[in-house]
Amino acid sequence: MKKILIVGSGLSGSTIARILAENDYNIDLIDKRNHVGGNVYDFVNSKKIRVHKYGPHLFHTNNEKVMRFLKKYSDWIEYKHKVKAILDNGKYVTMPVNKETLKVVGKDNVVNVLYRPYSEKMWGMKLEDISKDIINRLPIRNDNNEFYFPKDKYQFIPKDGYTKLIKNILNHYNISVTINKPFSKSMESKYDFIFNSMPIDEYYNFKYGKLDYRSIKFHTKHFNSPKLLPVVQVNFTNDSKFTRMTEWKNIPNHGENKICTSITFEEPCSYEENNNERYYPVKDSKGINRDLYKRYKEIKNEKVKFIGRLGLYAYLDMDQAINAAMNTAKNFLKKKLWGLKNY
Repeated sequence: MKKILIVGSGLSGSTIARILAENDYNIDLIDKRNHVGGNVYDFVNSKKIRVHKYGPHLFHTNNEKVMRFLKKYSDWIEYKHKVKAILDNGKYVTMPVNKETLKVVGKDNVVNVLYRPYSEKMWGMKLEDISKDIINRLPIRNDNNEFYFPKDKYQFIPKDGYTKLIKNILNHYNISVTINKPFSKSMESKYDFIFNSMPIDEYYNFKYGKLDYRSIKFHTKHFNSPKLLPVVQVNFTNDSKFTRMTEWKNIPNHGENKICTSITFEEPCSYEENNNERYYPVKDSKGINRDLYKRYKEIKNEKVKFIGRLGLYAYLDMDQAINAAMNTAKNFLKKKLWGLKNY
């Protein structure tokens, strides 16, 4: 039986592991963290409230193939995400900007009030230096729709959490999972092929230089109140160090505590300031980081395929990560002339 090493137990690594396992590959999956799930890992805290350790993950897609895959491993609860921004006067307005937001903020103030403070804190650079691809993710709407993803057919939360979802995906007799185990190149000789979700520049010992990433420090506080925020996520428009806050109980099936609520505040920073935890590839307007990534990508490596946000140096939504992983697994199987089952 062919033996595969997968580095990282997030959505990308777990999806590939499952597909290859069902096609008779022997999978060893390792993760340097003390849990599976990568950045979608969640847990129930001391207040009996479910928290997403690495920030809110709210699934949405129009991809039927991805949804069919996920439904095999979890029941799902419908949840349509809403985001508000809080102004200096304490008033909440809808994000992305809609007609009602424009009335309150004023068209001429939208950029400096709603986009600039958040974006500059998030990316650690002036708004003008950030790639327009990032800014264009939040269009200005000409209606009063309050939903964050109004065009996506499927908007759900896994009933028992993302960690349970990942564990179900990895529950196969051909998959062996080891946590608290960092990757070493010395492992490669033991395997026929490796799918690696680690930072591609780190894998190559930064031979062309370091790619830039942003990180987040998460600060969770408990309040003696049944509920504090009108929606799950509220963005700040001030010059504080935080970009947004998430009240977890506002997500379905995330806790029924009637006397306490948990809110996580996000503080962006460089990855060097946060134990080298890399979350977001930096898309600068000049494309400097993208060009550097391409140099790493062009290095020939017949035994390793890079996957996920860090391996591909790409900002991927959850459905995009799963779709890319499914395609990666299928292409691998076709190349190796192995039979492709169920996909």
